[in-house]
Amino acid sequence: MNTTLSLTLRIWRQENGQTSGTFCSYPVQGLSPDLSLLEVLDQLNDQLIRRGERPIYFEHDCREGICGSCGFLVNGQAHGSQRATTVCQLYVRQFQNGETVTLEPWRAAAFPLIQDLGVERSAFDRIIGAGGYCSVNTGQAPDGNAMLIGQDQALSAFETAMCIGCGACVASCRNASASLFTAAKLAHLGQLPQGQPERRSRAQAMQAAMEAEGFGHCSSNLECEAVCPKEISADWISWMNGEARERR
Repeated sequence: MNTTLSLTLRIWRQENGQTSGTFCSYPVQGLSPDLSLLEVLDQLNDQLIRRGERPIYFEHDCREGICGSCGFLVNGQAHGSQRATTVCQLYVRQFQNGETVTLEPWRAAAFPLIQDLGVERSAFDRIIGAGGYCSVNTGQAPDGNAMLIGQDQALSAFETAMCIGCGACVASCRNASASLFTAAKLAHLGQLPQGQPERRSRAQAMQAAMEAEGFGHCSSNLECEAVCPKEISADWISWMNGEARERR
């Protein structure tokens, strides 16, 4: 029984952000169903290098769905069609034998293209730098139980802290909004006692940074929630908007 599969990868190739790009098709054969999509790209790159061609540029790190490095569009959907999954967790067995799989980078003005499937997401870092932290005095670390936090409160904060900054929310939004990312970073700090002193100023600073980076505004299409690999709720965007308003 033949347990291998064949795919045709239709991949966006572009030297850099200043040149034009195009889709190129690459047949790949003899693939184990247990290979991840990134491992298929590894094999294809090995073939391209042996032929003296430029390998396909894509970003990756942990390959376990927790670092957020490897995001790109798979058949027009951020991270592919499987819910709560990053690109590195897509496997060959999730495609049909002989299927053509289209891969292309995130499309957003705030994410300039580096090459092929890779984009530059340092705009997220600058949003975090604008206020995604808690200011604390240095010195001896306090006891772990010195500040009591309820379980429900801690779990809710942890759920938003799971954001991996992959950029799928931006890529799937018609406005290229980073509202879900920013809301998640605000919510995991704003729900805990340590984040209370700077809560309002943090929300204002990070939203201002988001706009300055060229991200669009949220128009409640909820595509961000649908593609988020950590299933962070778009309800936090409404919470974020309330945080930045003047408290009376």
